[in-house]
Amino acid sequence: MLAPITIREIMQTPVETVTPEQSVQRAASRLVGGEIGSLVICEHETPIGIITDVDLTELVADGNDPETTTVREIMSSPLITVDQSASIQIAAEKIREHGIKRLPVVGEAGTLVGIVTTTDLSNYIPHLVRHKRDHRPGKEQTRHDVRADTAYENDDWEYEYFGDEGQIDVGDTVTFSKTVGEEDIRAFAEASGDTNRLHLEAPFGEKTRFGERIAHGTLVAGLISAALARLPGLTIYLSQDLSFLGPVQLDERITAECRVIEHLGENQFRLSTDVLGSDGEAVIEGEAVVISDTIPE
Repeated sequence: MLAPITIREIMQTPVETVTPEQSVQRAASRLVGGEIGSLVICEHETPIGIITDVDLTELVADGNDPETTTVREIMSSPLITVDQSASIQIAAEKIREHGIKRLPVVGEAGTLVGIVTTTDLSNYIPHLVRHKRDHRPGKEQTRHDVRADTAYENDDWEYEYFGDEGQIDVGDTVTFSKTVGEEDIRAFAEASGDTNRLHLEAPFGEKTRFGERIAHGTLVAGLISAALARLPGLTIYLSQDLSFLGPVQLDERITAECRVIEHLGENQFRLSTDVLGSDGEAVIEGEAVVISDTIPE
């Protein structure tokens, strides 16, 4: 039996900290100068709160003076922490439960020893779930059951998103699953004009190298677009590179898995874009570059 991975093995050290009475202006300089996204607030070596670049933006937006406002006044508290000896599953559950992206790590005496982020965890637990659509069969669909950027959902569809609901960041992961059935293949053939007999006629498909009918490759790749549509904001494609690795059978349930791997500046991001077959093996691998715009009112 494999030993569980502990937080101590993956946490980041050292951690950037400030005292609670420092000004927000000074903290902002630390964030910008260190190119980091957060600062842990410590009092007598004990972590008591955390601030992020988002907190600073909200402070300025509210018209407060960063030179006279102290860190204590805007920090998130009480602070959610995790023990360094805990398993990564415990950390993942805390991040999901509290809707946070950074988790300070404490030692035996309660002192700060490190920090773990969603990106750190996603390297070990790629299918962490923070936001998941209620897809119970027969559930009546209303506007409250869908995202602001999707017109409707379907009982057969399932999506999972791990990240900050309001902002895309490196390490965020989104998946979208559905079963590719007869109706999908027929509708795609009609819409696209791709009426290749390999996709539409079983006797013909049996004589090919695949030995059966298979779904259109671009239909399968379309699940990537469906997954990207469920990222925060209005996602717009700039480019997409794909490699087709294997066929998808009729009535096979497949899953697109997209992970943010690079922030390209402004509101542009690079993502890995894979589609997995029902056996969990990749049938498509690729990368995409997208813009994340604000959703119109």
